Amino acid sequence: MEKSCTMLVHFDKASSPNEIKEALETGDGPTKASAMRKAIMALLNGEQLPALFITIVRYVLPSDDNVVQKLLLLYLEIIEKTDSNGKVLPEMILICQNLRNNLQHPNEFIRGATLRFLCRIEEVELLEPLIPSVLSNLEHRHSYVRRNAVLAIMSIYKLQGGEVLLVDAPETIENILKTESDLSTRRNAFLMLFNCAQDRALDFLLANIDQVASWGDILQMVALDLVRKVCKTTPESKGKYMKIILQLLQTNNTAVTYECAGTLVSLSSAPTAIRAAANCYCQLIQSQSDNNVKLIVLDRIMELKTHHREVMQDMIMDVLRALSSPNMDIRRKTLDIALELITPRNIDEVVLTLKKEVVKTQSRDSEKSGDYRQMLVQAIHTCAIKFPDVAGSVVHLLMDFLGDSSTASALDVVFFVREIIETNEKLRESILQRLLDSFYQIRSSRVCACALWIIGEYSSDLATVENSLSVLKSSLGALPFYSVAQEEEALSKAAAADDLQKRQRPAVLSDGTYATQSAQVEAVAGAGASVPNLRALLLSGDFFQGSVIATTLTKLVLRMFALGESEPAALNAAHAEVMLYIVSMMRLGESSVLSHPIDDDSADRLSLCLNVLAQADNEGLRSIWLEDCRKSYTQMITEKHIRDLDESKANAPVAVAEVDDLIDFVHLKSRKGMTQLEIEDEVATDLKRATGSLSGDKDGEKKLNRMLQLTGFSDPVYAEAYVTVHQYDIVLDVTVLNRTPETLQNLCLELATMGDLKLVERPQNYTLGPGDSKQIRANIKVSSTETGVIFGNIVYESTMLTDRNVVVLNDIHIDIMDYISPASTADVAFRNMWAEFEWENKVAVNTSIGDVREFLDHIVCSTNMKCLTPASALEGDCGFLAANLYAKSVFGEDALVNVSVEKQPSDGKLTGYIRIRSKTQGIALSLGDKITLKQKGPRGP
Repeated sequence: MEKSCTMLVHFDKASSPNEIKEALETGDGPTKASAMRKAIMALLNGEQLPALFITIVRYVLPSDDNVVQKLLLLYLEIIEKTDSNGKVLPEMILICQNLRNNLQHPNEFIRGATLRFLCRIEEVELLEPLIPSVLSNLEHRHSYVRRNAVLAIMSIYKLQGGEVLLVDAPETIENILKTESDLSTRRNAFLMLFNCAQDRALDFLLANIDQVASWGDILQMVALDLVRKVCKTTPESKGKYMKIILQLLQTNNTAVTYECAGTLVSLSSAPTAIRAAANCYCQLIQSQSDNNVKLIVLDRIMELKTHHREVMQDMIMDVLRALSSPNMDIRRKTLDIALELITPRNIDEVVLTLKKEVVKTQSRDSEKSGDYRQMLVQAIHTCAIKFPDVAGSVVHLLMDFLGDSSTASALDVVFFVREIIETNEKLRESILQRLLDSFYQIRSSRVCACALWIIGEYSSDLATVENSLSVLKSSLGALPFYSVAQEEEALSKAAAADDLQKRQRPAVLSDGTYATQSAQVEAVAGAGASVPNLRALLLSGDFFQGSVIATTLTKLVLRMFALGESEPAALNAAHAEVMLYIVSMMRLGESSVLSHPIDDDSADRLSLCLNVLAQADNEGLRSIWLEDCRKSYTQMITEKHIRDLDESKANAPVAVAEVDDLIDFVHLKSRKGMTQLEIEDEVATDLKRATGSLSGDKDGEKKLNRMLQLTGFSDPVYAEAYVTVHQYDIVLDVTVLNRTPETLQNLCLELATMGDLKLVERPQNYTLGPGDSKQIRANIKVSSTETGVIFGNIVYESTMLTDRNVVVLNDIHIDIMDYISPASTADVAFRNMWAEFEWENKVAVNTSIGDVREFLDHIVCSTNMKCLTPASALEGDCGFLAANLYAKSVFGEDALVNVSVEKQPSDGKLTGYIRIRSKTQGIALSLGDKITLKQKGPRGP
């Protein structure tokens, strides 16, 4: 069996034993100290120095150097003190007199260091003659000696047979605790009573219950540990200890208050206790400057929110104070917590706070203001979806940011406006008017495209249509988009550039290398800030934007025809003017003014708009353009709300109570002598028991479902394991059963790993009697999401056989499916991550499945991912399918998958590719291997 180690020292290279011995014999104090350090490092790293002990006894024991004496104690700590039978070596008697002298040394450092050394000695034969000297140090004048004497007494008392050596130790320590003034000594004394005489510790705590708040922080922490332990072992008596926790919650020490809040939550479910803990956490967020501390406290608040949502809903404004931190992670986590706590009672206050934060971002010029504003807009968007009544109070404020320099923030605003204008009819007129008023400020192409769609779809009356046409024409500017002179100038510049490129030859520099000179020729006329926004986008070559402009203009004209309220002359003039604008955009795309011509898709779209305008009287075409587009968007929004509702229902905790569970009726209970907190705690506990929240049967069922058999039933040693994957480590709980009628000695579970897995501890030996079982736990560290394998065997010795027997275990495959879980993300975020991530794994489709939708369902089930593409977009039978999948690993990594498959009409087989992208290589490769293995299709019976 491996020895326990109490010390770890970095080791470079070993010195020879002769060099160390010579330095100890002839050197002075510093030389001996250096030699002792080398000897200690050599021993810690497995070197054997048996001849060195006598040299140290002769030349180091008599030294008066404090450093040498301290190193001597470290040396004595790590050397072997017993033989193979567990008997103390005879030469150890030589050091007992030295230790006794140290315990009576006039220097308090030597006394304290020796007492600390005795805390790590387990040989009772060595400790017994030192007991009187240890006890005498309890009355030393220096607190450093007294506090270490208490620790030494505690360590000796906890040893096997220690109660005989120190019969009156608890009583002695209790008397010291009552009279001692040094805080560290009192803490060590109380800790000794806590571990060795818990009843005395409780009596002292209850006797001084009113002074607990004035104790020092380290003593309060031990008292808190004692309260926590007692309340968990005897829950019926926790009422009288709650007063102590509430007192400590009012102290000024942040570590104590943090531990008090955690203890309060773990022991009580009463609303008063939860509210006090949450208030403590919120105060810690405000008072602490360390961002890591704030994130840890926010995690605790997140746990409170999960289990005590009703109480935390009243604390939402206190939680939102954490937005004052400039750290983006803290702000993001705060908003996530707050958005799950909003109710009709607090929604107005929350939205008002978020509006104030949005206004603050205007006055801040930091580079993170845009990201923070985007987070706030998304939060307000979520609030408006859950409670549509608040949309009117925020939508006009947010529309001021449509022209924001941060495209992501402006895009979130315009998406919010688009959803609100669809779901809230009362606000349509005011939103549309505000959008038209601020349209000229929008400079982003994507924001412009969404704003144009809103204008085209929701301009419903004649006055609004005419106003919209006027705004768009002013944003496009006067026709034509270019003049003949500008085109001729562009042609001449292009010819000159071609001629210069033909005549240009490489120049030879002074160092003999070649160099060429080039210049970029800009051929766009007037794309500055004074040019209207839509005209600037067209002149920059954005013809997709041109197709959106043409579609919007077409819808507006068709709306005028459908309303039938316009004068014929005005209607014909608007009709002709819109067609002229579309033709001008087509000519601009075919001219030489721009650096690249119009793309085919945009040209086809512009031609389609012209054809539709030529048949503006066709009611069928008008119905498609004016009604069906809106219906598609309405259906998309409805499906999104349904998906969100289903997801929230799926994530809601399900409480199951057994039919024969006991239900206590609170009103029939006696309340005599109970505080309000005790009464609330009883009510909360009974409520949890009645609703099944205290039941832990489900975890047991899950554990049974994930049990792995490691050996066969006919093997002499049966073993099975339960694998638990935590965030950064794997815990292997192995049950080993001796199925033989003999005692198995030195039974050892030997494990090895393959992949990015690493064993943490060395295996230990055990002895199993006939039919006995043993629970063995192995910890394995994980460094990435790559697939790994754990293999090994069980080695043991039998009383009947002298040879060691080996039972080979089945391999345990740690799958990537244990690391990733389905998750959701917005389409915009998915596209941003897809463009940002650099690792891509492309897997060709090779499957026996003949239906594209069935293949997608199989991939989703096999990879434990979530399909982000809505079900309505996957409907129909066209033989082609494209869908996005998303999952998140326990390490916080994002896994993106795009499935594009097509059914071949010739043979009916599926072809295509599955592309996987991630920020790290491991998850992309492992997920690709998993898909390659599983995509063939479900196995037959």
